[in-house]
Parts: sequence; structure tokens; C-alpha cells
Amino acid sequence: MAGMLCVALLLTSLIWSATPTAGLAGDGHRQQQLTALPPRGWNSYDSFSWIIDEAAFLDNARIIANRLLPHGYQYAVIDFLWYRTIAAGSGVGAYGFDSMDQWGRPYPDPQRFPSGRGGGGFRPIADKVHATGLKFGIHLMNGISTQAVNANMPILDVRTGKAYVENGRQWRARDIGLTHRTCAWMPKGFMSVNTDLGAGRAFLRSLYRQYADWGVDFVKLDCIFGTDYSPKEIVTVSEILKELERPVVLSISPGTAVTPALAENITQHVDMYRVTGDDWDSWKDVRPHFDVARSFAAANKIGAPGLRGRSWPDLDMLPFGWLTDAGANQGPHRTTSLTFDEQTTQMVLWSMAKSPLMYGGDLRRLDDRTFNLITHPTLLKINHHTRNNMEFGYIHSERASKPDEQSDLSKSGYPIDVTNNGGMVLGLSTCSDKSAGGWHSSSEDRICRSYGIQNGNASFCKSKAKLLPTSDGVTMSSEEDQAKFHLADIDTDDGCLDASVSPWRTSSASQTPMFSACERHTKQVWELTENGQLVSSYSGLCATMQSSKEGENETTGARAWTAIGDKAGEIYVAIFNLDTARRKITVSVPDLEKVVRRKLARCTCTEVWSRKRWSVMKGGISAVVTSHGSMLFEIRC
Repeated sequence: MAGMLCVALLLTSLIWSATPTAGLAGDGHRQQQLTALPPRGWNSYDSFSWIIDEAAFLDNARIIANRLLPHGYQYAVIDFLWYRTIAAGSGVGAYGFDSMDQWGRPYPDPQRFPSGRGGGGFRPIADKVHATGLKFGIHLMNGISTQAVNANMPILDVRTGKAYVENGRQWRARDIGLTHRTCAWMPKGFMSVNTDLGAGRAFLRSLYRQYADWGVDFVKLDCIFGTDYSPKEIVTVSEILKELERPVVLSISPGTAVTPALAENITQHVDMYRVTGDDWDSWKDVRPHFDVARSFAAANKIGAPGLRGRSWPDLDMLPFGWLTDAGANQGPHRTTSLTFDEQTTQMVLWSMAKSPLMYGGDLRRLDDRTFNLITHPTLLKINHHTRNNMEFGYIHSERASKPDEQSDLSKSGYPIDVTNNGGMVLGLSTCSDKSAGGWHSSSEDRICRSYGIQNGNASFCKSKAKLLPTSDGVTMSSEEDQAKFHLADIDTDDGCLDASVSPWRTSSASQTPMFSACERHTKQVWELTENGQLVSSYSGLCATMQSSKEGENETTGARAWTAIGDKAGEIYVAIFNLDTARRKITVSVPDLEKVVRRKLARCTCTEVWSRKRWSVMKGGISAVVTSHGSMLFEIRC
């Protein structure tokens, strides 16, 4: 079956979803504040990778409804490749195994989701999910299927129910697919759509109209953010969702290399957006979230205006319980590798940062301790009903024991980051960022960026390499394209500088961009502008140089967050030990009073886990915290 085009030509049975009147926009839903609070739910990826089927999904949905819905977990989401057949040769990077309808739109794999065989798509499953009181969500890849483009399938015009015609001719998939912008980490799967064309917008309109007709309430749109940044497509999808009669929550991904500057012009068009790489069940993955959460809180991005109410920086799913592995062709088969202290720390940070809470483990094996953690009333209250959530910097800490060598962060399975140059590291940002300039050509074959160091200046240089043909086999020959190039490392043979990374690289992996084997893809194509910016041809983002702070807090090893409750006199303080040894952490009460803007002498302070009362009269809240552990204090005045 490998390499064959698997197209479900559901001609007559899908006409109902192509009628001109289906899903027309109304005014009543537009002001609904669906995301006034951070969304909560369950996503299939951490436990099933891409192989979830109808029975397993509905089993999990019933458990969400019975056990988690009373605690605000309301979305049941099928993650990626629900249209791909499980067969020999199939997998994440495979081609030719996807089901589509006659308009080139992905259709649920009939083997895994048999209820869709009659032409209803996900409607039968959505109806069952809705009957339990839950909302139904699916994962989507950005753009159009490579299979649809190769087959040159017609585009549906939802206004007529027929093939899209403009300027006297019928438009097809090859007219709108941007073959030079296939998804960097799934190039055989999907490519961007030309949204400048009426036909491109018509395809996307037909896509999301169909999902609304299926009863979809939530879409997680992937390969469109982070290092796969495509702002025009984000805005186009957002505008199309506003047209629909059915309100649909929009989540975008991945979050690799996302900064507040990158999110600046996007947050109002979405409801939640990933701000880190994939978070799996490793402390090395959890730890970078402290820096990211701090930066988005400091930039006032928590709860900023969004598509359906507010928008929320998404720290990714909670990989607790019974899991699979990243990108695996296998379902749940192992327990989380995080200790319970580490799971608690993650849950506390996610709650204090008001991240969406999407549980990832197989709920059929949900144990009581995990259930009690993800439904803890104080954590859920903080997640929804607090304000002024931020990192608190006025703490003192010292080690109370020797480091635990078993949890030494230096023992990483990830390769050394060759983009890290003597304390400086390459990054990506919007080209309006002040740090995006300063690149220059030092010779015909070198691109350099100067930066300051303690005893003077230094240069970070990469070698220009000959431009390879693009991924569609066309050699770039125009004058504009001749100004573009690959960048190779001068001293090593590590390939070409890559502006995008595989989603299977987690948040703890080396910072991006990085070097990978040279290939024919625009993710490795760069251009030096006259104003000294090094621009990625793939995402339009600019390369930056900044100080690497990795490991900076390994010696101090402590963090703290504060939040103000919705009720008068409620204050929450969380302290975190990121060290490999126990630490005594002290929160300065006088400084805390400045942050919360009230005196605390007459207030009570209770540690949430132990229920022990703490004094706030002696100038500081002090406690010894276990390695990778946390403590949460509730102050009432």
C-alpha cells in the first residue's frame, strides 16, 4: 500500500456538508467568552501518539465526563493523523496512507473510526461526546495535504456546493499548495496554502466549515507557530472561524523558540498557543518551562485578548499516568518517568502560570493519586480564579543536602548545541526585534555576527554554502533567489543551519535553530538583508544572538511565584526547588508585601500539602524543599 493514494471518494454522502447554507455565520455566538478562563481537557497524543481509535477515544471520553468534567475538564481531543491508516510502512513520516474526500480534505480513517464510514465523518463521535456534556476537539496540520496536491484535486466552493471557479476557470489543489513550504518536520504530509488567492481561502473555508458541520468545538492547528511561523495563515484561519455559526476554539502549535515578541501580533487571533517544545515526562523537559512562563507573565500575555475571549500561553500537556513515546506507532505501555514530586511541581507551575490544563495519560488507568493531583481544588482555583500571576524574585535559598547524582541534569541524552558559541546562542525572533540586526558578510563565503564579551568583542561566523534545489526539484534561478544561501558550520561537518526542528525534540533539547543534514527545503535557506538581518526563507523570522543562560540557576536552584485570588485577602505563594539537592528557600515577607500591596502581619498562612500553619511575622516564609519539589502557601487576610 506504500506510496499509493488512499482517497475515500465519498461523493454523495458528503454533499450534505457542502450545501451553501451549512454553517453560515450568525451574530449571537460572536461575543461568547468561551476562553474567558484557561481551557481544560484531555488530549490523546501523550498516551496514543497517532494510533488512537474510536473505541479507545470514547472510553477515555466517558471517563472525562464521569470523573474530570465536574472539575472543569471539558474538551476531549483526538490528536494528529486521525486520517492515516495503520498498515505496514505507515507512520508519522509516511506518504500515501491518508484518507481524503473528493475535495482533498482529510477524512477519518475508516478502519480506526468505523462510525464515519457512512459519510458523517466525526459527527457520530462528536454526538456521543456532546451527549456526555463534553466538547469535541481534533488536531489539524496546517495547510493542504501533499496527497491532495499531487492528485490535483478540485476545491469545494461552500457558497455553491460545487467546484471553485474564478476568472472563468476551475481551481485545483496544485494552484494553491505552496510546494516550497512543506511542513519542515512532515514534508510528505502537508504544505502551506496560498491565502492570497481566493481559491486558497475557499479551500480553508471548506475545511473548517466541514469540521463545524461534524460538531467540532476545538481545533489544535499544528506546524503554523514557533519555528514554523506562518502569520498570514493563522489570521486567515481565525477569520474563517469567525464566519462559522458554530464557535470553535483555536489552539496553535508548536511552541519551539516562541517568545513574547513572536506572539505579539498573534494572540488576538487565537485562544491558546504553545510557548515551548514538546513537554514529555522528563525533568529536563519540565525545567525550561520556568523561564518561558516567567517571560510571558512579565509581558502581560496571560489572559490577553483572544479569539473567543482571552488567549492563554500553553505550556503543553501534562504527561502523567500511562503513556506512550513521542512519534511512536504504539499506544500506552509505560508509566510516567516523572517522580510524584516532579509531577506536583509541574502541576503547580502550570496552575500559577494559568496555562491550559490538558491531561495526556490514558484515563483507563488513572490512579487515585494522579486524579487527586490534577483535580486539586486549590490548584484549579489558582488556575482559573487568580490575577497578577508572576514570578517572585525576592527569595533566598541555600542547599540543605548534597546533590542527588541520579538526577544530575548534566547527564543529558541530547547532542551538544553547536549553535552555542562561548555563552552566546542563536535564536529566532520577529524581524522587528532589536536583537535581529547586526549580521554582515565578512567575506564572500562567510556570514558573521559580532557580539560583546567581557574583555572585548568577538564574532560568530558561519560559512555560506551553495543553494540546493528546492524540495519540489526546481533550482532557484531568479536574481532574488540567487541572493539566498545555506549556512554551514565552519569548523565541523554538521550540515546546514536549520530554522525549524522536529516536534519530537522536546523543550529540553538544545535551542533552535540548529544544524542538521543539508537538504532541499526552505527551512535551511537564508537571506542577508541590507539592514543586517539574517532572514529565514521558511518562516520569515530573523536569526538573533543572545546570551545563553542555560544552567544559570543550577547553583541557586530556586524559584517562586505569586498570585492574587479573586476573593479579597487571598494570596498564593509557590516555591520551587529546581536543584538536585534539597534546598532551604526563604520568601522575603517585606518584599512580598510590596508585590501584593498590603500588610501581612494579621494574615494566616497555610502550606497547602501539609496543612501546616506558617508564620508571616518573622520577616520571611522559610522551608526546606525536596529536590525538584515545591510547596504552595495560601495566605488569607
